[in-house]
Amino acid sequence: MSFLDSLENNLKALESREEKDPETLRREREQREADRSAALQRAPHAEALRKSAFTSELLTQCRTIGHRQRVLVQFTWLGETLRLDAKTRRLELRPTAEGILADYFVDGAAVGSAAVDLASSAEALARHWLEPV
Repeated sequence: MSFLDSLENNLKALESREEKDPETLRREREQREADRSAALQRAPHAEALRKSAFTSELLTQCRTIGHRQRVLVQFTWLGETLRLDAKTRRLELRPTAEGILADYFVDGAAVGSAAVDLASSAEALARHWLEPV
């Protein structure tokens, strides 16, 4: 038996021992349950973000303001998160258990965050994000 064969057998034995470890299995099960619970709490807010009139109005307003500034605003859905990019600025709208959270970035660095009310003005959010102070 060569050294590599022996090493491979040892690794397989360690993996199978780890898979059968009840403590590891319990931790993995608890983690899956916690992830599922968090996803269920975020679900109504994620659905509201994806299908609300606020979101479509926000995209329209961002494109309008960006056009005036000669800036292309690109939007991307990453799972439940809506990401808007305009040159060096980025806005990410993420659903949380408490509601929608807006994270602001400039040059890749976080500069702030705020809660978003989907019943509020999408134009105000677009102006706050895109227009210079």
